[in-house]
Amino acid sequence: QVQLVESGGGLVQTGGSLRLSCAVSGSIFSFYAMAWYRQAPEKRRELVAAITSRGSTNYADSVNGRFTVSRDNAKNTVYLQMNSLKPEDTAVYYCSAVIHSDFEGKFWGQGTQVTVSS
Repeated sequence: QVQLVESGGGLVQTGGSLRLSCAVSGSIFSFYAMAWYRQAPEKRRELVAAITSRGSTNYADSVNGRFTVSRDNAKNTVYLQMNSLKPEDTAVYYCSAVIHSDFEGKFWGQGTQVTVSS
């Protein structure tokens, strides 16, 4: 069973930065992609950013230009650098190991809370 452990969440003021990390128990290179999702209260979980095993990246429009996803295959770790944070970025952020290109099969971490104060 693959285990994913997120860290780096916390409370930050508007305009601040945070860096989330996701440590994976297995080889992240074996997955089609690694992705970050978030879920705010009363809202559906949404894809924030993804990076494929080849290094291609994709971002939600709401975070494009502010967030950067990266990966360290040697450390089996994925990162999400979040800059210029806004109150609407407040959510629980989840790391995900995506099995196939259809993004249907995934393994999930337990989530880390990010709170941006105004």
